Amino acid sequence: MNFPRQVRAVAYRTFYRLPGSARRRIVRLIAPRYVVGAVTIVRDSEASDPGRLLLLRQPAGPGWGLPAGLLKHRERPAAGAARELFEESGIRLDPEDLSPGVPNAIVHTVGVVDTIWFAEVPASTTPLKVDGGEVLEAAWFPIDELPRLAYGTAALLGRFGMGPHAS
Repeated sequence: MNFPRQVRAVAYRTFYRLPGSARRRIVRLIAPRYVVGAVTIVRDSEASDPGRLLLLRQPAGPGWGLPAGLLKHRERPAAGAARELFEESGIRLDPEDLSPGVPNAIVHTVGVVDTIWFAEVPASTTPLKVDGGEVLEAAWFPIDELPRLAYGTAALLGRFGMGPHAS
């Protein structure tokens, strides 16, 4: 909706005369809300090109996915990515060992923002441990021979030049 310039000017002047707490409340009511998550793309540091990826099979849907989850309140994205990676695969990394993806955040149409992180570990000496509830299976796959992927995983990997949607 386009308001005449004078109406907008009066609205903004009125808004900025309000106390800060009232302005914050108004902004919270009208601003879009997003849920923020972290996704980690883990490569096998020992694999020759094109490499291997760690994928997880979860009971929620068809296809394999990446270690991912929602951030906790006030949790830093890299810390959340490292936490989710450990919870879902048993791989423990320091958040400093993760590299941000470029782009580092992907905004989905459903109100979710995923921060993207990359890590490399030697598959031969990195044990994988899943809980059998949230994650049924974790395995390494050659990038040029990926199994059936969950739609979101295929789309995300494609943005980084991997998988069936790579351009």
